[in-house]
Amino acid sequence: MTQVMFDLDVLRSFSTGVALGSYARAADKLGRSTSAVSAQLKKLEQQAGTPLLRKAGRGLELTDAGETMLAYAHRLLEINDEAAAAMRGVDLEGWVHLGLQEDLGETILPGVLGRFARAHPKVRIEACVARSAELRERLALGALDLALIWEVEDKTSLAHGERLARLPLQWIGPAAPHALETPWWAQQQRGSTSRKTNSAREPLPLVLLDAPCPLRDTVTTALDRAGIAWRHAFTSASLSALWAATSAGLGLSVRTPLGLPPHVRPLDRTGTRLPALPSMALAMYRAQAEPEPPVALLAELLRKAVAASPGEAQS
Repeated sequence: MTQVMFDLDVLRSFSTGVALGSYARAADKLGRSTSAVSAQLKKLEQQAGTPLLRKAGRGLELTDAGETMLAYAHRLLEINDEAAAAMRGVDLEGWVHLGLQEDLGETILPGVLGRFARAHPKVRIEACVARSAELRERLALGALDLALIWEVEDKTSLAHGERLARLPLQWIGPAAPHALETPWWAQQQRGSTSRKTNSAREPLPLVLLDAPCPLRDTVTTALDRAGIAWRHAFTSASLSALWAATSAGLGLSVRTPLGLPPHVRPLDRTGTRLPALPSMALAMYRAQAEPEPPVALLAELLRKAVAASPGEAQS
């Protein structure tokens, strides 16, 4: 029996088309014609021996076999890209001083550090996990080469910055209910929702980072505009502590869907009195416009990790 050897170039076209939602856009990004990409997909299906895509309205969607193939494509391409990076930077040496916030340190950092260390064993990384204000200060002082920072504003606030993603802010509650009765903020709307009606109810308990915190200000401003009374039920400088308090049912928190632990969950605010919230941008800043090779390589790994993360929104 002839051994099937999947073409990595074909797998890249396949995965890029799925990621972009269009093989015409994939062809443009990869610098190929649409007909060339279509031929590659036909070849991939022939090698797989089963359809990988099916029509869905005006577009295409993955079959069950296509979902499986996509998972393997990601793994194979990741190994290929890691090997290529290792060959380019096998003798690379130096330090990278990286700053990021707590939720990213728990979700993005472990996988990125593992891949970077295997490809560049002589490069040392010093990571600083801190709040956004401290990260900005360290960047300004030259103590960081690279930093990932959440921002409420729609534009980067420092030089040498780029927006990696924009994700919606969501109300976060415990994964399992802790009360027999549904609290007023989760009840279906009935009648008036005026400021007077809302103010007569128990204030909404909030679980947020302590001040100063731009997200904290965003949440309380949204509640004030909706005429909803609120109180700080729990504050802390630690995001892990916030998740513990939220899981225990002390109140509601707010965060993007990126990196939520399993003991909390986003709340569906449909039919509730919880106000809509804006989105937040995840920005990456470099200390220099033209960073040293180790910094540039780590930055590229971080870009790819954010793009591949669950809940990633269009940048």
